[in-house]
Amino acid sequence: MKDSGEAKKILGMKISRDRSKNKLWLSQENYVLKMLERFNMDEAKPITTSLAGHFRLPSNQCPNSQEEEDKMCRVLYASAVGSLIYAMVCTKPDLAHAVSTISQFMSNQGRQYWEAVI
Repeated sequence: MKDSGEAKKILGMKISRDRSKNKLWLSQENYVLKMLERFNMDEAKPITTSLAGHFRLPSNQCPNSQEEEDKMCRVLYASAVGSLIYAMVCTKPDLAHAVSTISQFMSNQGRQYWEAVI
């Protein structure tokens, strides 16, 4: 083993410390920026809240025709939800409600569900 000094990163998360105040911060800023770029949202306006607690996605918004299903198959819905789950588990627990809501439609996502992910 070799002592490389104080850890600055772990699993892609930046580690910041204030030892005098016994505080530790983890940041996934680079991961989130790459995720936004991957889903062509790097120019999107930031918002302060994800989904309101009373927000529900109706199950009747699933695709009704083969054409709609084919169109939604080209959307990287599962990939986007998986990326959000990783961010939520590591540093963004405030995304739990939103991720729970959008995860319910992984097998039959509609356009309105994709807009909720965005």
